Amino acid sequence: MSRDIDVLVLGGAGVDTIVHVPELPLPYADSHMIDPGIRTRAGQTGDFVALGLGALGLRTHHLDMLGADPEGDLVRALHRDHGIPLTEVPQPAGTKRAVNLVGPDGRRLSLYDATRAHPDDRLPEPTVRALAEASRHAHVSITQPCAHALPLLRESGTTISTDLHNWDGENPYQKEFALAADIVFLSTTALTGTPERTMRAIAERGRAELVVATAGAEGAYLLADDEVTHIPTTTPRRPVVDSNGAGDAFASAFLFGRLNGESPQRCARYGAVAGAYACTVPSTEVDAIGRDELLLQVAELEASTVAAPH
Repeated sequence: MSRDIDVLVLGGAGVDTIVHVPELPLPYADSHMIDPGIRTRAGQTGDFVALGLGALGLRTHHLDMLGADPEGDLVRALHRDHGIPLTEVPQPAGTKRAVNLVGPDGRRLSLYDATRAHPDDRLPEPTVRALAEASRHAHVSITQPCAHALPLLRESGTTISTDLHNWDGENPYQKEFALAADIVFLSTTALTGTPERTMRAIAERGRAELVVATAGAEGAYLLADDEVTHIPTTTPRRPVVDSNGAGDAFASAFLFGRLNGESPQRCARYGAVAGAYACTVPSTEVDAIGRDELLLQVAELEASTVAAPH
């Protein structure tokens, strides 16, 4: 069977309105003057992963539900401008949208519009099956239509990854994704106890061969071959302005390494470099590290590690 798509990205297409606030949590006031202004742009988790993969040279296809609305037009234009094929399924409730409050230190608080989805939302089975059977790998966002697509993805024989984001380690909704994926990404933000406990539980109860827990400025943790290792952060080459999209960039670069046969540790280094790069991109813009720049920075990082005294 021909696998002409490297990565099929399911879900996570939408639009964010970026609001820079003087601090988080935002103190109550009758009004706040917002500088550098308020901007609406296409780009949620699935969009960012798809663009990140495409920037690294992987043949990427995005599948999701979109509305016939201005927000959907922004998403369509984003994919068209970056050359990412997009298969859209009509969403009568409208394209997903959120408001992101961004503090001076780059931290983010997202407010998601829950009216843009319904419990009976589905991605058409023939479409999912056809795209999955043409793909080497599928990265699945944790939206309701994608949950129903998981059995079809497994049947297709493609490997699966997912990002649980700020899972608490217990919520059964995210757990379904965690146990169905071969590669699991999550944030340590909402975890109770050590990240290792949750990471091992995912691997023991599900199918995951690799589990990555990102911890912001503390780096990340990688579970591979029954061993948990710490992956330090890397220093970006430009000032840090925003953490928006860093986790998606990490996942994209990690998958790039995995699909190119790299070791889990090198995949994680790819992720750390790409995540650091994403932190230098303002949330009002869309940009992803390219293949040549990623390989150069990782090579320099590895050379400096070897040269450092022990």
